[in-house]
Amino acid sequence: MNHFGKICCLLMTMSLLTGGCLSLKQPAMRSDYYSPEYDPPKVSDKKMLPFVIGVDRFQVAPFYDTDKIVSRDGAFKRSANTYHRWISNPGNIVSYFLARDIKSSGLFKAVFSSDRSISPSHKVAGAVDEFFEQKETDSGSAVICVSITLMAENEPDVSKRVLLQKKYGEQEICARKEPQALAEAMSKAMSRLFGKIIADIYDCLADKL
Repeated sequence: MNHFGKICCLLMTMSLLTGGCLSLKQPAMRSDYYSPEYDPPKVSDKKMLPFVIGVDRFQVAPFYDTDKIVSRDGAFKRSANTYHRWISNPGNIVSYFLARDIKSSGLFKAVFSSDRSISPSHKVAGAVDEFFEQKETDSGSAVICVSITLMAENEPDVSKRVLLQKKYGEQEICARKEPQALAEAMSKAMSRLFGKIIADIYDCLADKL
């Protein structure tokens, strides 16, 4: 084979190898994002209390401190889905919706996120202890558990500052085995859970008048 023929063969080989490599490349898979959606829980007619409530960003248990949807597949086992994610970290989601629901209740003079410059009369802090999909049923279920602490910001005696400390949990079966159904179930669970929290905060502060 002459020199020109060798060059042609080399170029053809390189072309085939390059084409093969290109064909192996797969397009990047898209991540889908999900968010709870629900109307603020309804409350019975009660008079507004003259308190300003601040809601801190909730801390998150290490197992769920991610925007990936976390599933419990069995005892001691958790998995996180790279392609199905919450719109934000569970701490942000819980803090936002709780503040929104407390404000929508109309039971308090004002409600703010605690990063505002306005100093509240009372502060709600807490942690997201559980926020996951339970896969041990046919369609799965949404599980949420939070701990809250209600504190009087203007109380000089530290031992009297904590007014309420309680843990709340809810579970809702998914209608279908898919991420959107999980978001729907989590929305229902959050609505019930926050309704209970708001009622307890109101009753606690009403007793202080």
